[in-house]
Amino acid sequence: MTSTPGVRSPGRPLPAPDTGPVDTARDWIATGVILVLAFASRFWGLASATDKGTPVFDEKHYAPQSYNIAQLGIEENPAYGLVVHPPVAKQIQSLGGLLFDYTPMGWRFTAALAGVLVVLMVMRITRRLTRSTQLGFVAGLLLCLDGVTFVTSRIGMLDIYQVLFVVAAAGALLVDRDQMRGRMHRAVLEGRLHLSELGPRLGFRWWRFTAGVMLGLALGVKWSGLYFIAFFGLMTVAWDWALRSRYGIRRPLAGALLRDAVPAFLALVIWPAILHLFTWLPWFAGENSVYRHAVPEKVADTWLPDALQSWLYYQSSVLDFHSSLTTSAGNRHPWESKPWTWPMSLRPMLYYVEQGEGVAGCGETTCVRAIMLIGTPAIWWLAIPVLAWAFWRAVVSRDGRYAFPLVGYMAGYLPWFFQHDRQMYFFYSSVMVPFFVMLIALVLGEIAGKATDSRRRRLIGRGIVSVYLALVIVNFIYMLPILAGLPITQAEWNHQLWLPSWR
Repeated sequence: MTSTPGVRSPGRPLPAPDTGPVDTARDWIATGVILVLAFASRFWGLASATDKGTPVFDEKHYAPQSYNIAQLGIEENPAYGLVVHPPVAKQIQSLGGLLFDYTPMGWRFTAALAGVLVVLMVMRITRRLTRSTQLGFVAGLLLCLDGVTFVTSRIGMLDIYQVLFVVAAAGALLVDRDQMRGRMHRAVLEGRLHLSELGPRLGFRWWRFTAGVMLGLALGVKWSGLYFIAFFGLMTVAWDWALRSRYGIRRPLAGALLRDAVPAFLALVIWPAILHLFTWLPWFAGENSVYRHAVPEKVADTWLPDALQSWLYYQSSVLDFHSSLTTSAGNRHPWESKPWTWPMSLRPMLYYVEQGEGVAGCGETTCVRAIMLIGTPAIWWLAIPVLAWAFWRAVVSRDGRYAFPLVGYMAGYLPWFFQHDRQMYFFYSSVMVPFFVMLIALVLGEIAGKATDSRRRRLIGRGIVSVYLALVIVNFIYMLPILAGLPITQAEWNHQLWLPSWR
């Protein structure tokens, strides 16, 4: 008997089509618990800590910019400084201004809502990645209790929106991977598609298209969204290559490159670029937009339309601004940090501090209120062993469960080493956190043991996991005052700053 071209021989069984978990009532109960915890932690006391009713830290840039959009539909006047980021996050943040006017709730509401969605998505993604309700719950709990994600979700800056869209893109690609497993299995099993040495065509992939939408929006928040477009694009093609190899396609790499890579490029590169341009439509439509008439005031006229020339000038001015912020040129900030300090939160950022006799509420005459962007040590100080184990499992053991969050983590981390002279801040690491808690959840799952392990082994493993989670909860509660701007004594403030680099 001759075999069909490109298909496994009849004597070799087809791999099982693992197309994703089936949710039960327990899954939705766990999701509801995490959702309530996320809402409570993100919205509790959201508007309390301010600079005498005004924005704190870089909120002073984005709050007026987003409110400008809420009132006029555009960023009209750069009097408050150079506008150095694309408009998507500020457009979203402007919804808070429409609902609550120019108030702390107004410029923080959508950030808190985005923070809730990030926790929810990380829980559901981990659930899909591990096929475990418990590990999904653990990932959601850890993200709720992480100091960086907590503060980022409660401050009117841009980072939480990029975290939201990057995590959404990663989740969409994970669903796409599971769907393609099902399509490939049906195509081979039922013979519905003509298979060649390259394998079958898998059709239009709506979830990958959705990932492209999310990546386009991430790029519309900050240009660093480009890093995730590159890393996620390579990851999805690698998945396609592995899938074709798994089903015994004779030329799996060629099949992945010729039949999957081109559509992936269109969905994850070209489409995000087009969508990014669409986010600028209000700028083109507004005659008073920032730099809308740079031609002929700031740049000589050419054959291009004036509006397009002005937009290109706008982009070049943003690039020049970022390129000039180098430490070698003398641009230094007291809370600047370099990427090698980020994995263990060795150099956090102080967003807000108020101290002295004018601050009350701590039971003494002199109190301190502060908001510090700092990772929960019980989570962040595990970075080196967790990342080392994840590399081992992903590379040596070829465990795709570890490879997925590792790609997301490195996309938010590695590119910064290639511009190490640039002025950098710890809040750049906020997009790494969701993927890191997924890695921790995977490690905790191994510690807890499998159903096939002995009862004694499972009891010991689950005991270790329970003790660790209790430690994270206690650690977060202890640090909560400097994460939420609660009044504490000067002595308590000094006790919170564990390392010299935290001061």
